[in-house]
Amino acid sequence: MRKPAHFLLGLGLLFSCRQAPHYSTIIRHASIYDGSGKTPFNGDIAIQDDTIAAIGDLSSAKGTTELDAQGKAVSPGFIDMQSQSMESLLQDGRSMGAIRQGVTLEIFGEGDSEGPLTDTMKKITERQLGDIKYKVEWTSLKDYLQYLQKKGVSTNVASFVGAATIREYFLGYANRAPDSAELAKMKALTQKAMEEGALGIGSALIYAPGFYAQTPELIELCKTAAPYGGVYISHIRSEGNHLLQAADELIRIAHDAHIPAIFYHLKAAGKNNWGKIDSLTAKIDSARKTGLDISACMYNYTAGATGFDASMPPAVQEGGLDKWVQRLKDPAIRQKVIKEMRTPTDAWENLYLGSGADNIICTGFKQDSLKYLTGKRLSEIARLRHTSPEETIIDLVIQDHSRVEVIYFLMSEENVKKEIRLPYMAFGSDAASMAPEGVFLKSSTHPRAYGNFARLLGKYVRDEKVISLEEAIHKLCGMPAAQLHLKKRGLLAVGNYADIAVFDPAAIRDNATYEKPHQLASGVSDVFVNGIQVLKGGRHTGATPGRAVFGPGYTH
Repeated sequence: MRKPAHFLLGLGLLFSCRQAPHYSTIIRHASIYDGSGKTPFNGDIAIQDDTIAAIGDLSSAKGTTELDAQGKAVSPGFIDMQSQSMESLLQDGRSMGAIRQGVTLEIFGEGDSEGPLTDTMKKITERQLGDIKYKVEWTSLKDYLQYLQKKGVSTNVASFVGAATIREYFLGYANRAPDSAELAKMKALTQKAMEEGALGIGSALIYAPGFYAQTPELIELCKTAAPYGGVYISHIRSEGNHLLQAADELIRIAHDAHIPAIFYHLKAAGKNNWGKIDSLTAKIDSARKTGLDISACMYNYTAGATGFDASMPPAVQEGGLDKWVQRLKDPAIRQKVIKEMRTPTDAWENLYLGSGADNIICTGFKQDSLKYLTGKRLSEIARLRHTSPEETIIDLVIQDHSRVEVIYFLMSEENVKKEIRLPYMAFGSDAASMAPEGVFLKSSTHPRAYGNFARLLGKYVRDEKVISLEEAIHKLCGMPAAQLHLKKRGLLAVGNYADIAVFDPAAIRDNATYEKPHQLASGVSDVFVNGIQVLKGGRHTGATPGRAVFGPGYTH
């Protein structure tokens, strides 16, 4: 029986409708940098729910929301390999400083981590809080990450388990090796953390109590993490006078534990050590040629930031903050510490000597009575107080009852550029993500908190052409996702989570300075996290779709 014409027309219209798919969001006219390092291509990207649903010519498709990205780069969201936002996200889950740079995943766990915790560790944390106050309502690292997700964060979050946290759980701040029974417990706790989603082991070996851990202890923890796909990442024992020997330790741990290893914030610190950078990279290249998986991350500045604990011998810090302060009040110990602070040594990392009093800026005090010193250089504070720089450091630690947050100028610009070019170099802010408002303005900070990723893409890629844009994006997402064995993240590919950054390569720049660090970056217009738009036209939408991201060993 012949069908009437209107019936056939109806079938054609129905068929044509089925050929025009509909998506949650379509990003159109994009210059697509997929995160692999390959040459960009033009096309459209479709998002459905939390997933990248299609890439290519989607002119026939429709989106509930459509974004015209003409003239802009579209890439995977960036991965901050070394975020310090553990507390700042509890205060403000929007993660403004990171989102405004296109960061969609923050990695925690340098040396210590937010779990596992004993009741004593929780109480110590709460007692030593600064401007940001909170109750420690979690116990394991998994609990903490899920706590953030439930509270609401704009970025995804993941973490290493801290070697110092595992040590403190059983040994406190004791300066000794664990006995065999204690080491067995440490390994069992490490295994539990890996099964609960830790990315691997993080160490920071210039700080107490991490400093107290010897190489065999670290190897045993890493041997436990390795079968779960874990990675070892380390702020090595020295980035200055003992740099090459400290690098040997990381390489040995990677070899003996059969684990990939990453240098936190690779650098040669202190002018006398700048010339060691070529020997350091040659050592890494040699290890890589033997088949070891060795890589690194960095921040794009010539100054670092930490505390005055990195200006004093770790031995005086044994037992934790209270005992450290108590010892510094003893006149005999005080004089001994001053002498050690003034004496070059390979036994511990002395950032005070590496920088000098004129090149140290105080950025964070806990006591309101000392906040007037925020932003001043150590040399200036010493003159105001009529004390030597060493005495001033000790007095400030005692009076603030904290390590005091400071900036140390330690590196050379030439070396920064050399490091950026290294083929295995990823990037981390080593800072908290903040907003230039409220409680965050009570202290200063390092400009990397607001500018590390925008600085790479603006200053070093666009302006100075140190590396190409496609290589930089690969180092910001595809490469670190592979290094950390993260699934469905780091690349713009169908089926991956829709973590996406849209930015103008001609306009992206860091605005934060050492004098005025609380300034958001510019040039990133739109950011999606798990398919939800968090930044729209340069403005935060208030959305908090970030999730806890777990490592490959996650079992429950």
